[in-house]
Amino acid sequence: MTNYKTLFFVFALFIGWTVNAQVNEMFIDIQKPGAVIQPTMYGLFFEDINYAADGGLYAELVKNRSFEFPQNLMGWQTFGKVTLLDDGPFDRNPHYIRLSDPGHPHKRTGIENEGYFGIGVKKGESYRFSVWARLPEGTDASRLRIELVKPNSNNEIHAFATQTLTIDSKEWKKYQLFLKPEITEAKSTLRIFLDSPHPVDLEHVSLFPTDTWQGHENGLRKDLAQALADIHPGAFRFPGGCIVEGTDLDTRYNWKNTIGLVENRPLNENRWNYTFPHRLYSDYYQSYGLGFYEFFLLSEEIGAEPLPVLSCGLACQFQNDKPEAHVPVQELNPYIQDALDLIEFANGDIHSTWGAIRAEMGHPAPFNLKLIAIGNEQWGPEYPEHLEPFVKAIRKAHPEIRIIGSSGPDSEGKQFEYLWPEMKRLKVDLVDEHFYRPETWFLSQGARYDNYDRKGPAVFAGEYACHGKGKKWNHFYTSLLEAAFMTGLERNADIVQIATYAPLFAHVEGWQWRPDMIWFDNLSSVRTVSYYVQQLFSHNKGSNVLPLTMNQKPVTGAEGQNGLFASAAWEKKDNTIIVKVVNTSDKTQSVSLNFSGLKKKESLSAGRVIQLHSTDLDKDNTLEQPSAIVPQESAVTINGNVFKAELEPYTLAIYTFKLN
Repeated sequence: MTNYKTLFFVFALFIGWTVNAQVNEMFIDIQKPGAVIQPTMYGLFFEDINYAADGGLYAELVKNRSFEFPQNLMGWQTFGKVTLLDDGPFDRNPHYIRLSDPGHPHKRTGIENEGYFGIGVKKGESYRFSVWARLPEGTDASRLRIELVKPNSNNEIHAFATQTLTIDSKEWKKYQLFLKPEITEAKSTLRIFLDSPHPVDLEHVSLFPTDTWQGHENGLRKDLAQALADIHPGAFRFPGGCIVEGTDLDTRYNWKNTIGLVENRPLNENRWNYTFPHRLYSDYYQSYGLGFYEFFLLSEEIGAEPLPVLSCGLACQFQNDKPEAHVPVQELNPYIQDALDLIEFANGDIHSTWGAIRAEMGHPAPFNLKLIAIGNEQWGPEYPEHLEPFVKAIRKAHPEIRIIGSSGPDSEGKQFEYLWPEMKRLKVDLVDEHFYRPETWFLSQGARYDNYDRKGPAVFAGEYACHGKGKKWNHFYTSLLEAAFMTGLERNADIVQIATYAPLFAHVEGWQWRPDMIWFDNLSSVRTVSYYVQQLFSHNKGSNVLPLTMNQKPVTGAEGQNGLFASAAWEKKDNTIIVKVVNTSDKTQSVSLNFSGLKKKESLSAGRVIQLHSTDLDKDNTLEQPSAIVPQESAVTINGNVFKAELEPYTLAIYTFKLN
């Protein structure tokens, strides 16, 4: 009888062990708040790729508005008598056109603009048409007829918004009127008729929605800017990565060309226009209408730290392997001065040279710039050689500015291992790491920063996204793995201070790179699952890291952790405990959150859980189904200091509890 009892006891104990083995017990010590999670932790990266600026965030609807494309009338159709001239009122944009009488009563003169994949307008909304014009023959007046048109089903042209504009001066002058479409049309055309016998000169032909972000006249597309604001980003990196370098030095992004009078900002070739022959856009140029002033202003309005990136004098090394393609170190002074002048433009008082320009543009108060990056994805000994004089000059003139260097284009390997010690030697404040990697990489990197040198520099994860192997497009599974990786960023907040997913925007008809965070067409936009991952982490980042372990180890997706990743934080502002758990496995996982360190009179109240989940791993939100996969929130109840949950396969869950 004793033997049967013993066997029963052993069997029962075994069953208990089996049950316990199926429960993933995580322990959170709320009495030991750790590293401060920087307000900049989850930010945004903007680059003018995929028509992100002109044709995207920048709300201008007219392409080649100043006739400065290399083919001066690219984007325009002309009819009648149209002449191109080059002695206009703006010295850096000298071209303009003259509309003259065609010489026959039944002929007409005019121009039509195709916009960016068409001109998208909405019924009943107001659009500001403006143009600089003059009467070259000094007559009393001349008329223009301004129309929005579209072909109907019989291929007849239908004008659905029309206004007449009188030109009344022989001097160059800005004119404007407002068009209100009677229909919604994604693919309309802007048409301008000469409607009198007297010739008219036209320059800087522009069409903007009046309902722009914050109502700015030289404004941003409202839905796209709002999507950025809704993330509550901590930092905003601009104007990009590779475009900072340029295909060559002549086409690098020059911030000084992007400020001042918008009509006199010179055109720049976008380095992405022909980078990929299979995604060729030969009409992809930068008007610089969205320039550094607008970037600083947007940063301020969405509550993000501005983080500008400047050229270090090295053109894109992927496309330039000869020394003569780059600026010799001894000739870097103009580039270094550009960096110093930028700091003055952002922070200088209104009596300084560049601060006065900022004030004249409409912002007397400083933009409070604290961060600056020099160089993008450069590598080899030439990069630290170029970076060093920048560091010395900025440290001497502006010791308050934090400098960001780069670890090159790779997340590991020869160049990465060479550049990190060089960045330490130069004593930069942060090092920019980039990783566009497949699923296996993201699953293996949960503990990436656990053993980084805590003496610095800190890390700026400046460009990252999970690129599915054989599925290099937006889909749920890769977004979930980004969330898993981000728990490691958060757990290591003492060394990782900024992280920005990339790229940010893509036009559905004009993309060169994917995946991307926000997709759009001419009338609407969609927030991808990757967008919601970034938003959820930003809204629930907390102020301090809390220790979280399972089997006395961080939860990093390591062997024996059942595909789980997790992090915990305390938000001191409202005394909230936040726990993020990502189940990357194909099985439901039993999770137990055990909170230790509660004082006698402390308790955790019922909280909430936000979940992001899909059974279709290849699915994402689309313009047709923008809410296919969105966060779902519900209430949860905690029993004492232990919370238990069944976490479905492929789920991000964010639990929050109030500490009373």
